[in-house]
Amino acid sequence: MTLTGRTSEVTDAHDPSRRPGTGRAVAVLGLAVLAVAIPSFGPSAALHGTGEAAAPGTGGVALLRTVLFAALCVPLGELFAGRRARSVPGAPPAAPRSWAPWAAAAGFLAALGLASVVATGNLVPHSLSEIDVGGLYATRDGQVALLEVNAFLIAGLCARSGRPALQLWPLSAVVVAEALRAHPATEHGPLVGAGLTVVHLTCAALWAGGLLHVLRTLRRWGPGEPGVALLGLYARVAAWLLAAVSATGVWSSLRRMPPGTVMEQLTDTAYGRTLLAKVLLVVVVAALALWARTRLRRASDPLTACAPARVEVVALGLVVVVSGLLTALPLPIRW
Repeated sequence: MTLTGRTSEVTDAHDPSRRPGTGRAVAVLGLAVLAVAIPSFGPSAALHGTGEAAAPGTGGVALLRTVLFAALCVPLGELFAGRRARSVPGAPPAAPRSWAPWAAAAGFLAALGLASVVATGNLVPHSLSEIDVGGLYATRDGQVALLEVNAFLIAGLCARSGRPALQLWPLSAVVVAEALRAHPATEHGPLVGAGLTVVHLTCAALWAGGLLHVLRTLRRWGPGEPGVALLGLYARVAAWLLAAVSATGVWSSLRRMPPGTVMEQLTDTAYGRTLLAKVLLVVVVAALALWARTRLRRASDPLTACAPARVEVVALGLVVVVSGLLTALPLPIRW
């Protein structure tokens, strides 16, 4: 079954009772519900029976971080996949409309919300009078939060300009800021941890956002050799991105959970349980990627690889949601 625009039109013509795009709409709605439900209700489920206490507003912070991560994936993926699409010989001139301005706006609002939490001493503000904006400049966390707010604002302006590729610089600043936030100066080996996070977050954003943009591009192009070539170009790079995400993820986890305590913390701590859920999702995503790659190489119609690739995008969206929850939970005890 080829999930391309022309094939969908043919299928709909034979089945008048089926509304075009209904399946996609249901899938998007379901993902949106999960994107809100997991960060909102996930902390209580992950913390149940661990004896750990969540910080105030953990659900809200997790939701904001999910939006922030998604706002990184979309424009970085567009830049990455768009460049490969332009390198395909005989590629149609049609391109999907950019989602980068909307992503930058969402990232700006999410970063602003996170900055307001930092400005109240990592508590949820209940009024504007509780937010100490000036205090953000006096702390490392506050400066990092302000950097993210300004970076998304600049990224949005670049996305609306005649040179959208300039988004790369403010988006890179957001990645670095997230790495610095996740690894405070008091941590053992903060530079190593920050470096691992930079690589992990960059590769994950290119993987998820790139696949989303590739599939959107194929819908515009329709069936043909250029689409097959674009899928092949993405698949080759995606294999390396998966390897980098896996390696840096394992290394980062072992830095926070020593090998001798991993099995215990994966079941007895909220961070470990959520990390285990993320690992299982990544395994599912890797299996879907392998399935798509096999179809691309061996199927009589290589574009049938779009079917598992679309499911892979949904699974990657869930990985982003779980990652947002993971950053809001208390870290496991290292010593």
